[in-house]
Amino acid sequence: MNQFDDIRPYFDSEVRGVLNRLLNDPAFLRLISRFKTPWLAKRAPSLTQWATRLLLSARWRHVHNVADLQQMVARYMAQTVANTTTSLTVNGLEKLSASQAYLFISNHRDIVLDPALVNFALDQAGFPTVRIAVGDNLFKDRLVGEIMRLNKSFIVKRTFTSPRELRDTFLTLSNYINGSIREGHSIWIAQQEGRAKDGVDRTDPAIIKMFNMSQKQTGATLSDVISNLNIVPVSLSYEYDPCDIAKARELEMRARTDTYEKTDNEDLHSIVSGITGFKGRVQVSFGEPLTGTYESAKAVAEAIDVQILRSYQLFPTNYLAYQKLREADPERVLPAIVPEYSDEQMSAAKMQFEQRLAQCSPALRPYLLAMYANPVISGLQFDL
Repeated sequence: MNQFDDIRPYFDSEVRGVLNRLLNDPAFLRLISRFKTPWLAKRAPSLTQWATRLLLSARWRHVHNVADLQQMVARYMAQTVANTTTSLTVNGLEKLSASQAYLFISNHRDIVLDPALVNFALDQAGFPTVRIAVGDNLFKDRLVGEIMRLNKSFIVKRTFTSPRELRDTFLTLSNYINGSIREGHSIWIAQQEGRAKDGVDRTDPAIIKMFNMSQKQTGATLSDVISNLNIVPVSLSYEYDPCDIAKARELEMRARTDTYEKTDNEDLHSIVSGITGFKGRVQVSFGEPLTGTYESAKAVAEAIDVQILRSYQLFPTNYLAYQKLREADPERVLPAIVPEYSDEQMSAAKMQFEQRLAQCSPALRPYLLAMYANPVISGLQFDL
């Protein structure tokens, strides 16, 4: 068995077989029909599943490899961007080469949409798409796992029974990522485990140490490894987070009870909400490849953070939330700042933001406000 078989995406030769398997899977047809036509799926489940199978069979007739499938995904992403955003801005790709493989490390706000937007931006600019690092928690749902592995996702295991298993798992992951870059395949990975639900974007040095694990025996320095990986920080900015209230609910419960148990299919609901929910303006900013000498994983993480925060697009929602937190907690001594928007723009945004807050219970509002305000606070801390 190939050493990566239990984590890798599907090969081109496997795509047709997986699609045929899904077309004959009642659970998959039920899932898609509920997503596409929830009202009808409840009242006529057999009919909607039959119709879903016919529709997918027709759409997938000419899909024989990963590239074919991703062209379908690109068309769907174009519709999603048109229907759920007021604008999508992409910058920084002019500094990169479509013939070079990169390790894209980004902040993480949405389970699926973050790498999907990076892929969409790359594809639209003529760059190859990336292999996507996805936590094994999402693969607990068999169907979600199948769909993700079809779309060039590989598994990052997060559960271990011993320190040795953790070491071996991270070593395999390190080998896979380094090997992918050497073979010309770009990678997307989040800067930390899980989404930054509180809006604080910080790179975990443990991820940098994992990259280095497979190279230690070669004699390469940390700086050599970083240079060979062509690490490019990516900053994703959303004017509105479709999952903001759900995230605030989790943060409030964790603060109050020191625990939080996910409900059944919660990740799947977050995926659907993130894709279909209104996001307002969105920006994807690609940074510059890391160069120079680094003495530690922490130094590398800080260099990534600076680029991500520097290119993060602050929207009126961020400034409005910051101002509300500042007024609500004078003892915190948050400095006064001038938004980069006109009074007219801020006034227009305020009405919509107030409507968003009104949907949130009083107990959750401080967490929702902090979620939007923290990118402002992070920029102040880094003096950007």
